[in-house]
Amino acid sequence: MIVTASEVSQLPALIGVQQACDLLGISRSAGYRAAAAGDLPTIRLGRRLYVPTARLCALIGLPLEAAG
Repeated sequence: MIVTASEVSQLPALIGVQQACDLLGISRSAGYRAAAAGDLPTIRLGRRLYVPTARLCALIGLPLEAAG
């Protein structure tokens, strides 16, 4: 799946781990392993785990303004 900067700019500030995995092209289990290892930036709200879109963009080298 190829994601454009305009598509990324329409994402909310926080996305679920599964959606981040879909964007990165990795499996759900690989995403949760990366989150547990600290390789995938996450925020826990209650029992849910979210990925900050701006930090995900920085991780993969997209301009931060694309995540705004």
